[in-house]
Amino acid sequence: MINLEKNIDRLGEIAAIMAELKVEEAAIKNALIARKALGYGKEFEGSLFRVTVSHSVRSTVNWKAVAEKLEPSRQLITAHTKESEVNTVRVTARMGVAA
Repeated sequence: MINLEKNIDRLGEIAAIMAELKVEEAAIKNALIARKALGYGKEFEGSLFRVTVSHSVRSTVNWKAVAEKLEPSRQLITAHTKESEVNTVRVTARMGVAA
């Protein structure tokens, strides 16, 4: 049981570190996007990596709304529905436990 508890706690630590890194990543990306918007170009060089900032317009179709508008039958929906098995692991902090 001890190894299981250690693994669970380590998974939570990793999730917390990744969350912090995602925040830092977003801040750096936003700063680079802002520099591009200010006219500093679209390519930036580091010592080890190069970054290219690009802008595009993405179009997506809300197929659910389209299908609802067409009022499909349950049989049509069932015929075109795919089921797949999914495993989910969710990590949450225990209440009242100091890290």
